[in-house]
Amino acid sequence: MGKINVTKNVNGIEGLCIIEPTVYGDDRGYFVETYNKNDMEAEGLFYDFVQDNQSASKKGVLRGLHFQKNFPQDKLVRVISGEVYDVAVDLRPDSPTFGKHAGILLTAENKKQFLVPKNFAHGFMVVSDYAEFCYKVTDFYHPNDEGGLAFDDPQINVQWPIPEGMTKADLILSDKDKVNASFEEYCCEKKIANPYK
Repeated sequence: MGKINVTKNVNGIEGLCIIEPTVYGDDRGYFVETYNKNDMEAEGLFYDFVQDNQSASKKGVLRGLHFQKNFPQDKLVRVISGEVYDVAVDLRPDSPTFGKHAGILLTAENKKQFLVPKNFAHGFMVVSDYAEFCYKVTDFYHPNDEGGLAFDDPQINVQWPIPEGMTKADLILSDKDKVNASFEEYCCEKKIANPYK
């Protein structure tokens, strides 16, 4: 049992993967292995997850784009209730896709998972009335280690699917996320060449 279907290098970005577990269903409901270390390693995905996190959010909540400054984490994310649009931005300065992003709709129904490697910015927006979001990480939480990029940065240019009946101004962000840096500011701070210049 188990077995997963893996789409590697999503949007041409090395290491970014969509994982689709096998779902076993009948008239009673379904069973799915949401994580199996052996199946992951059979696909060449070797990760040591040390912590599971879960959050709940209402429609229009946007969390991100977040990254860890000194203690980067690999993340395996999924949705157990509702729908979110999930985004990862490559922040690896030596990567040929530095600054490029990929997005995926994660839902309780499609049961897809997004594997986001270290040194990516990550965020999501809730497009259903309510959503519960779960993710595994490969390092523990370190206070004061979180950085952020503006979700609406024009250079990264994420096409967020804003829920029907809402506008960008209606999106719900934390006070911290309202003042996240631009990609240009991030590059200047890190003294990295901006690929969009």
